[in-house]
Amino acid sequence: MFFLVVYLHICRGLYYNSFFGKRQFVWYSGVIILFLMILTAFLGYVLPWGQMSFWAATVITSLASAVPLIGDFIVAWLWGGFSVGEQTLVRFFSLHYLLPFLLFALVAAHIVLLHETGSNTPTGVGITWGDRITFGPYFFLKDLYFLVLFFILSFYFIFFNSNYLGHPDNYIPAMYMSTPAHIVPEWYFLPFYALLRSVPNKLGGVVAMLLSIVALALLPILLNSSAKRFILNSNFVYQRGIFF
Repeated sequence: MFFLVVYLHICRGLYYNSFFGKRQFVWYSGVIILFLMILTAFLGYVLPWGQMSFWAATVITSLASAVPLIGDFIVAWLWGGFSVGEQTLVRFFSLHYLLPFLLFALVAAHIVLLHETGSNTPTGVGITWGDRITFGPYFFLKDLYFLVLFFILSFYFIFFNSNYLGHPDNYIPAMYMSTPAHIVPEWYFLPFYALLRSVPNKLGGVVAMLLSIVALALLPILLNSSAKRFILNSNFVYQRGIFF
């Protein structure tokens, strides 16, 4: 549910062009938060130590071996030995516990940066003080409505269909000598998994997977002024300097 909201938030930011001008720092902090979220979620997924958890840890950590020269050293450092085992689980548990505190600090910084620049609009035009409306009751009721819908969906999976989004093989304790028939990640990892599988070369797949996140951070840099004018499609905005 958390990833669902975050992905919707990213789509909103892309649609609103919320990565230009002063808002690029808000965007950068958001991309860092996304990366740490993915890392924290993966570490937490390993902790149940079921079949899917164990083999997910084995497959993902083995990707580091694609790094030239130092790949095998990185893998051994991640494992804490010569294979995924108890020492790996202890390391993952420690990081899974510590990373949320760093995420909390980054979210606070993300909100502070947002308050410095203000929210964006679908047109890309900044809001003047005369056009602003109070948070209550307008935004309060709007947010409350979607919050209720979100909790209804969340409680449905929690209380009535808790196994729907999981994999039954993860109820089987981790076995070193038995590989699951289908190693499929959680739905929020599927885009990255698809990139990894679509590239035949192992190193190329890892690079493509990482670039899917790095590309988000590079959006403010890659889109030059002509691209901005194409997206905003309004010379008036540039003449008045409202957006920047």
